[in-house]
Amino acid sequence: MSSTATVTQTDQLETLGSPVPPFTAHAISVSLPTWRDNVGYEEGEKRVVDVMVSGYPRFFIHLSIQKLARICEQKFGVQDERCLLCPTRKIAEQCRAFMVDRSTKAGSPVPVRLVQFTICPEDEDVSTPCVELHIVLFPKDSFPLAKQFWQHTGICISSRLAERCLSLLGEDTGSPKPPVPAANRPPVKPGNRHYSAKSFGKSPPSSPSPIHSRFGQTVIDASAELMNKDHLNYVEERYGRNLPLEVAAAAKRALRRRIAGVLVHDTPTHWSAAGGHEAELGPSTRGVEGVTEDDVFLYPTGMAAIWSGHQLALGTLPPAKSVCFGFPYTDSLKCLEKWGPGCYHFGHGLDSDIDDLEKLLEQESQKSSERPVLMLTTEVPSNPLLRTADLPRLRKLADKYDFLVMIDETLGNFVNVEVLPYADIVVSSLSKIFSGDANVMGGSLVLNPKGRHYNELKAYMAANFEDVYFDEDAIYMERNSRDFRRRITVIDANTLAVCELLHSRSLAAPSPPPNPAVKAVYYPKYVTSHNYDKCRVRGPNGEFTGGYGGLFSVTFTTMEASKVFFDTLPCLKGPSLGTNFTLASPYTILAHYAELDWAAGWGVEEGLVRVSVGMEDRETLLSGFEKALRAAEAVVQQQKPGEGQAQ
Repeated sequence: MSSTATVTQTDQLETLGSPVPPFTAHAISVSLPTWRDNVGYEEGEKRVVDVMVSGYPRFFIHLSIQKLARICEQKFGVQDERCLLCPTRKIAEQCRAFMVDRSTKAGSPVPVRLVQFTICPEDEDVSTPCVELHIVLFPKDSFPLAKQFWQHTGICISSRLAERCLSLLGEDTGSPKPPVPAANRPPVKPGNRHYSAKSFGKSPPSSPSPIHSRFGQTVIDASAELMNKDHLNYVEERYGRNLPLEVAAAAKRALRRRIAGVLVHDTPTHWSAAGGHEAELGPSTRGVEGVTEDDVFLYPTGMAAIWSGHQLALGTLPPAKSVCFGFPYTDSLKCLEKWGPGCYHFGHGLDSDIDDLEKLLEQESQKSSERPVLMLTTEVPSNPLLRTADLPRLRKLADKYDFLVMIDETLGNFVNVEVLPYADIVVSSLSKIFSGDANVMGGSLVLNPKGRHYNELKAYMAANFEDVYFDEDAIYMERNSRDFRRRITVIDANTLAVCELLHSRSLAAPSPPPNPAVKAVYYPKYVTSHNYDKCRVRGPNGEFTGGYGGLFSVTFTTMEASKVFFDTLPCLKGPSLGTNFTLASPYTILAHYAELDWAAGWGVEEGLVRVSVGMEDRETLLSGFEKALRAAEAVVQQQKPGEGQAQ
């Protein structure tokens, strides 16, 4: 693997606004290669907004969904109405309820109406099922309110479902198709001869690829490599656009078994049978006796799983405020604030905050005989500060005061951490490292069968759960996740090596260098490690087998050092994490640009850079981070003492 190629400024200009990974029709990230680009995106700068053909799906509505929405607005809308597209009537009704509730609290209720649109194949092909869309229509100036529902819940339609609808309507899809520059266009290569031939000279197919732009590789070189791989066509050509229902059902069973930890054999020779009746199932590896695939529920996004977990609590127990423990991913907090009675936020997530939480619980219990709080949510570890709460202590408080605990294990993942014993509900974004390929969304919710309220929770799910995970998305997710344990091991080791390099040159190092650029590295090895180790996976001999995960954040001694480090780092830049390739973002700028002071109050600095490490060659990775680190250190040395200090 070459370590000499770099991502040039020309490459950055060419990739701004394009999909990450490159040439991926259903990419879940977007290229924002410089600090200035990220600020421009947040400020709606024309230079950035006008070239956006992709984005994180809950923030940027996929072009196929946009095209389908325009068709629905023309067909059913009146007086310049806009719409949101939902997969079921129940979700459409939840969207309408949210819009009416929030607009009423703001002054006056917005008029919202629902339309059902059933789309069937024109040729009456019985092998191709009809698709049912539920359209939420509202005045166009209320679209930002509707977008909140889309963003906070993550349960509207997926881009692949939109493409299925467009296909049934005889329309071209709206998938992004950035061209390959003619001078660098790779040679055309025949498709897989076992399936229908498709020209590689056409726009790239929307299918997963385990090979992405390598760390330090030019975007053009990566594109040529991507488009010369037979595996790019495999899933699309093998299944086509009309997936057999039994294939999707088996894929979902395989996913639920994989997440439940009950597959005795989950290796290449057994993957094809993982969702079948012949698969050998055993006791769960999740640390709780009795977990089965029936305790696992799939969702279209990780956010949908989080939102649904809160809805599950609200639907099962008498309403009360919830507790958000630690500084969470932004929409996780919004779910607790905008649905139900609200929440208490203990934003630092440190042991001292548990002292304050215990005082609050005791005070509320003295005021009333009712349950003091409904549920507590926390991330293990948290995003972006990588902190872990004292889970055994939180579990004891939950048992004493009879509230639910929901843990988001996305960053730790169940290869590294064992959190189910401390939770009633465990949620995760499958879009991240479980998939790795960054080309499909998904989420999961797991119930703890040993939890005090398991029977009520399970009964509620039996009566209310809707499977709205689109079949084709499930096919991709199952295929991507087959080797996730192997990938996590590689990524854990790579991340540890990178963090040790950065930590050794930081203010927090045992012997910090003169004029350091790095202030601190936020990573479970260095942050609340005593709590992380309490839930870290151990082997039969008691030794740790779980790693520290693939994500870290880094802060700098000056803002200029932050910007230079980010701009110099030779990797893909964009939102999301848990990718098989290294991906970086100025996280606070992207997630909290409108509330920078609020975030800083919880220790999340404006200049924080978050990095999700991939599977690249370790020496190449270290060389790239060394280059960015030296550039940042050079900037610090050039500045006068006290000049441009990061806050």
